[in-house]
Amino acid sequence: MTEIGFEQQVAAYRRELLLHCYRLLGSLTDAEDVLQETLLAAWRGLDGFEGRSSLRSWLYRIATNRCLNALRDRGRRVPPEPKPPFEPPPPSRRDDVPWLQPYPDTLLVPDAAPGPEARFTAREAVELAFVAALQRLPPRQAAVLVLRDVLGYPLGEVAPMLDVTPAAAKGLLQRARASLARQADPGGGRHAEAPAPGSARERELVRRFADAFTAGDIDTLVALLTDDAWLAMPPAPHEYHGVAAIASFLRASAAWSAGRPVLLVPTRANGQPAFTCRLAGEPAGVIVLTLAGDRVRGITRFLVLDDGFLTRFAAGC
Repeated sequence: MTEIGFEQQVAAYRRELLLHCYRLLGSLTDAEDVLQETLLAAWRGLDGFEGRSSLRSWLYRIATNRCLNALRDRGRRVPPEPKPPFEPPPPSRRDDVPWLQPYPDTLLVPDAAPGPEARFTAREAVELAFVAALQRLPPRQAAVLVLRDVLGYPLGEVAPMLDVTPAAAKGLLQRARASLARQADPGGGRHAEAPAPGSARERELVRRFADAFTAGDIDTLVALLTDDAWLAMPPAPHEYHGVAAIASFLRASAAWSAGRPVLLVPTRANGQPAFTCRLAGEPAGVIVLTLAGDRVRGITRFLVLDDGFLTRFAAGC
């Protein structure tokens, strides 16, 4: 097969392989690097592809193992903890996920239907909470869970992808599911369902948040939050939980940025409403909202100072 023929064969799988790598790595930047490594390895190993599995499964096997290799070297890629330009209040806790980036909805794959064994919907499997939870699992547990419960591969196909026995794959999957269940909602609380993506309810809530945020109206922002709301700021590990803690941080941040114009541009990331943020014209991050009913349950503000990365979300609304 020529290189052009190979490119044509794998073109249909590029986006879903990128999303697969992102789920396992939690980083779009790293996922893009690993995808390139995957395609290069597949091209070089094409003569050894015997057709005992589909081309798609073979590519997923290579991508998964390349991700596991990258995770073993992960310490080289995690950025240093950023220092805030003002004195923030003490955080409620420190997050244990060292590196997480948002994922533009423009890169999602609407046509990649999961197999019959899948347990998560496409929407659930890209949300920030799910991707962050995967980062807390041992890498091979995360890999088995994604291959089986997100992509829907039977365990009999997952095991050879990772060069383990079916019994070992089953054990990894059971431990991953148990860990994910513990992370899902340790308090056992129930929350209102998020508004449908793009619905009038979602648009109105997002507009109210943006208006209050750009105006520095902390009282209105706080009124939009659920009682158990949280604020996270990757790659900074500081998290603020509960209305009082979030309000304290937002007031300190607003006092520091007072007088400098804030611009929020609506977009979408991880299947959720989001904004690109600029402060006095300079890139200041990506904000992703987690909604519950007519309230905001989570604010994840990614510190992004790279204009090139920020513009990838420009067409995501």
